[in-house]
Amino acid sequence: MGIRVAVAGASGYAGGELLRLVAGHPEFDLVVATAHSQAGHRLDVVHPQLTGLDLVFAETDPAALADADLVFLALPHGQSAALAAQLPPEVRIVDLGADYRLADPYDWANYYGGTHAGPWTYGLPELPGQRELIAGSTRVANTGCYAATIILALAPLIAAGAARPEDVVVVAASGTSGAGRVAKPHLLASEVMGDLSPYRVGAHQHVPEIKQATGATSLSFTPVLAPMPRGILATVTAVPARGVDPQAVLAEAYADAPFVHVLREGQWPHTAATVGSNSCHLQATVDVDSRRLIVVSALDNLGKGAAGQAVQNANIMLGLPETTGLSVWGTAP
Repeated sequence: MGIRVAVAGASGYAGGELLRLVAGHPEFDLVVATAHSQAGHRLDVVHPQLTGLDLVFAETDPAALADADLVFLALPHGQSAALAAQLPPEVRIVDLGADYRLADPYDWANYYGGTHAGPWTYGLPELPGQRELIAGSTRVANTGCYAATIILALAPLIAAGAARPEDVVVVAASGTSGAGRVAKPHLLASEVMGDLSPYRVGAHQHVPEIKQATGATSLSFTPVLAPMPRGILATVTAVPARGVDPQAVLAEAYADAPFVHVLREGQWPHTAATVGSNSCHLQATVDVDSRRLIVVSALDNLGKGAAGQAVQNANIMLGLPETTGLSVWGTAP
């Protein structure tokens, strides 16, 4: 018997990717997968890519999860806290929702609304000192997908004093799976194909999370829905604080990070190269006109932006090599 793992909210896109990674993990034993409207349905009917996993979705009930050693919560924002509070304290939990990411109750109220559950250990191992905190925690809050893409691009520059923390500007495009699996008219193929559309302009919920993790003091963020199923490409610009090579700063920061790759000069990130992986690809330059620092960042929003990141955090919590069961390389074409 391996480490007993349960996935709550397993019928969604992030939940399906978690099931795939957990089922292929050499140390994990998938014992239960829960869902809401899909409870009672066979797993391989909801996720045909997982044919061969002989499970039926259970109701999302604390009793169904309490016997696991590790629980992944892939629930809608605002639903994790009530369930987590009913699980035994010895059960390790990684929450893919937003419930425990923010330290400031005002930020939670302003961007999400409702009761603030308080912060758990923030689940981005590549931040300085964070890997050690995750290793000592039984409760970890996974990053948001946009947040991971942008934080990995920006945090080392501010930490090194290379970029000023104010006047950070980000434009980022995401695939439709980032909006979840619930049917919505604006996400129909006929609406999305051949189109780019901005949304939540100037008020995206990942802004306080990005500022909290990077030290940025002001951030203008424009998210864009792109006609692709998965992936995020972010262009992050900042005002230089001193004359440095931003690519060199990133390369030094991530020299020992197995999943963050600073590309060679002349190579630029693109989303297809990260699909199916837990990797983030980065490239940086200085704008020849404005002299602003520019970092382009790409990752799979269901991988390093969600399920892959969650498994990486779980590996660290359990004392396993953080790369266990995860791919550094994407799939092509």
